[in-house]
Amino acid sequence: MKTIMIDPGHGGTDPGAVYNGNQEKTFNLLTALVVRDFLLKNYNVNILMTRTGNETLSLTERSNFANRSNPDFYLSIHHNAGGGTGFESYVYNGSVPSQTITYQRIIHDEVISAIKSTYKVFDRGKKRANFHVLRETNMSSLLLEILFIDNPKDIALMNNAAFRNTVGVAIARGVAKALGLPAKIVNGKELFKVIAGSFTKRENAEDRVNELKRKGVNSFIDTMVVLDRTYYRVQTGAYAERANAEKQVASLKKIGIEAFILVRADDDNPKPPVPSPTDPPKPTQPPKPPGIQYSILGTSVLRAEQLDDFARKINRDAPLLGKFYLFYGNLYGIRGDVAYSQALHETNYFRFTGQVKPDQNNYAGIGTTGPGNDGASFKTPEEGVLAHIQHLYAYASTNPIPQGQSLVDPRFSLVTRGSAKNWTDLNGKWAVPGTTYGQSILSVFNRNIQNAIKVMDEQKIVLNDTLGKLK
Repeated sequence: MKTIMIDPGHGGTDPGAVYNGNQEKTFNLLTALVVRDFLLKNYNVNILMTRTGNETLSLTERSNFANRSNPDFYLSIHHNAGGGTGFESYVYNGSVPSQTITYQRIIHDEVISAIKSTYKVFDRGKKRANFHVLRETNMSSLLLEILFIDNPKDIALMNNAAFRNTVGVAIARGVAKALGLPAKIVNGKELFKVIAGSFTKRENAEDRVNELKRKGVNSFIDTMVVLDRTYYRVQTGAYAERANAEKQVASLKKIGIEAFILVRADDDNPKPPVPSPTDPPKPTQPPKPPGIQYSILGTSVLRAEQLDDFARKINRDAPLLGKFYLFYGNLYGIRGDVAYSQALHETNYFRFTGQVKPDQNNYAGIGTTGPGNDGASFKTPEEGVLAHIQHLYAYASTNPIPQGQSLVDPRFSLVTRGSAKNWTDLNGKWAVPGTTYGQSILSVFNRNIQNAIKVMDEQKIVLNDTLGKLK
């Protein structure tokens, strides 16, 4: 499976280009997350992110990160400034493999095809430059400059969620075409579902269904629950061939409806009948917290600063390990934010009140089997986090570790590979007897989520209060 590293430019104390209160770093991240999510939903691929929140990273830290993890492709996403307009792409102006030029051509053309006619975006061309992240990364690398933040027309598009989604999806499709990423296949059967909207309120989804009906398009509402939140998706078709699904997306776009494609298995997601206007809304199940089927493999939903903030509310001296858990979690396909919660459980919020001592950098109790066996020690906090993630990977997967990675978990070979798919499957394995070990981890994770929600709500209150004073 190929690995793509996505680098949202700037971040943290470095806002990038700034114009009338708009900061480049925000648009870089928003677009990068669309690219990441589309690739993960539709293709068999590993995705690494240099940042998933407002972290500060130097150029050297970004290139070192890339070279250390050795992805197949490095994609840096930026927005421009300087009085121009339009989209352009860059590869290094020195010696580069021919495949890098091919990647640039395919991705650039895919983006221009998606935005030139509909949004009247000017094509500034395929270019070469001596940018650090292009010069210092060892793999094929591409840097995109999407629009100009100081151009009134461009910034209006950048603030348009539909435009950002179009660009992000086009970039993702270009990456998939360039690197030949395989579409997701479940049980040997692919199904391409066309989704004409995803809403958090059912009445909004019903409005979309009625709007589509007036325009002669049949649709129905499909529900899904992600981390205690219910989403109502409006599906307008399911196709065995991607080309037919893409035609449906194009036809919807012509009548003013933005849509996207989900790849699923027909056996696992049977198509329900299209409801008649007189059918009552289908009852939905109440959201459930992560339970026995909450898998160890998966994508993190919390940001690094949210993980660290939660730990420091309880232990103000807690080390800032969130970025390592998310990075290596993404690299190995492990839910890094839940692994972080396991570390909090094992170390008593990094206070190390048990057998393991802080200087061991052992956040998972690896090798601690009783009195006199104080467990493994690791050279750095980062290596300790990597060992933790590798140990979880040993339990949850039967695949080899990612290419280019060194094994630092000393007990990796002692684990029965693939013997624990879910967190509660660790009961009696990671901790003995540990009959509620996995539940305890998920309980910490739930509290972390609730803390993140509370902080965001408090921030909204402050912002609303500030807005009120400004009026």
